[in-house]
Amino acid sequence: MFDNFFNGKKILITGHTGFKGSWLSCWLHELGAHVIGYALKPPTTPNLFEICGLEKRVTSIAGDIRNAHMLRNILEEHQPEIIFHMAAQPLVRYSYKEPVETYETNVMGTVNLLEACRHTPSVRVIIVVTSDKCYENYEWIRSYREDDSLGGYDPYSSSKSCAELVSNAYLSSFFNSDRHKENNVALATVRAGNVIGGGDWAEDRVIPDCIKALNEKKTLILRYPNAIRPWQHVLEPLYGYLQLGHCLYENGQAFTGAWNFGSDDADAKPVRWVVEQIAKIWGAPLSILTKQDGNPREANYLKLDCFKAKLKLGWYPLWNLNYALKKTVEWYRDYYNHETMIDATLRQIHEYEEGIHKEISQRYELQIL
Repeated sequence: MFDNFFNGKKILITGHTGFKGSWLSCWLHELGAHVIGYALKPPTTPNLFEICGLEKRVTSIAGDIRNAHMLRNILEEHQPEIIFHMAAQPLVRYSYKEPVETYETNVMGTVNLLEACRHTPSVRVIIVVTSDKCYENYEWIRSYREDDSLGGYDPYSSSKSCAELVSNAYLSSFFNSDRHKENNVALATVRAGNVIGGGDWAEDRVIPDCIKALNEKKTLILRYPNAIRPWQHVLEPLYGYLQLGHCLYENGQAFTGAWNFGSDDADAKPVRWVVEQIAKIWGAPLSILTKQDGNPREANYLKLDCFKAKLKLGWYPLWNLNYALKKTVEWYRDYYNHETMIDATLRQIHEYEEGIHKEISQRYELQIL
């Protein structure tokens, strides 16, 4: 896959101990990359990073993205070629409690990373991971495109739009694609929707809360049961990030800027529908309590237009929501059955890769016809 492009590449992942960062670390290690991770300790117990024994598979460095001096020293020491910037304060509700920490991490952390890259000659590709919540959300029925206005009602969403602005300023000022032959750095930002998958135990997230309620036979509390979200398995956007990283390395001028990686329209479903489907797959009754008093404001509807990624990268969602939920439940089942979870995780990655190969072959055959 990727024509062995990642094999032997030095790749830095900030936030590698988080949910998405751990999945990406697993995948890149499997592709033969030398992965250097820079992050705080895993944010939850249990967590995917420790469950999969990733500390033995990657060069893992404990550090805060807000520590500009340490970050610059790490880049200077390890000389990475490709960087996936995933370190973040990722929770909307927490951002109401700790807005300063949220902005320091998500905005100044991005500044620190890009500034360190500016002084590291080895860096060829930078992908800054933000969020679909970076858009100014008007609750439109239509999907949001990369050139729609940025905004954010809550501190988290606002901080992600700020990270987009910071990245665009660095792209224009220091990594301009018109001067790519001089600076040799290609920078892009990526925006994804609500990702699901095994190994997520973050606080105040629907899927982890649902799995925990089912496993412990407790009542699940839903704050926004009718809110419609664009759900997708974590491997979907990660595949997009990897594709984009490959293209940026090979032809940086043509692939810089912002990219959406979201689910198909049919997979935008209400929260209640999703948890009821999980309960059916789990095979147990689920008690649900709706609790709306005192909840901070969250958007009811937001979905992404991914035409650009489909057209220029050939990226398409592979697993529909029902299958994504099936694979998510399957992962947690394996965990609670005390399976070897690095094997279970890699099994899902390999299945996804096989599906991509099949999909690409089918499209090629249709083009010939």
